[in-house]
Amino acid sequence: MIVCTTNEVAGFRIVRHLGLVRGITVRSRSVIGNFVGGIQSIFGGQIGAYLDLAENARQEAFDHMCAHASQAGANAIVGMRYDANDIMDGITEVLAYGTAVWVEPLPQGTKP
Repeated sequence: MIVCTTNEVAGFRIVRHLGLVRGITVRSRSVIGNFVGGIQSIFGGQIGAYLDLAENARQEAFDHMCAHASQAGANAIVGMRYDANDIMDGITEVLAYGTAVWVEPLPQGTKP
């Protein structure tokens, strides 16, 4: 699956738009994770406990989005974006979304 944040894929031509696709996950940190994160925040700098949570949530949302696009018959996603919102204290939703498309390689020497 080709995924890009642009509205075109370099070297390819979009031949079909298949619609919006999304992947969502909702995550919370455990009590122990919150404790460790709180301790780390006292000393400043990068907070590894929360960094791992954020990265895992983004990856899970991304994977769900790619699966949704595959089910729609796409081989690429253009205009991909992330969004995140707090549902309540300590619980966050992460959304990955974009437009599912079918792309074909451009012939050599052809401009999009």
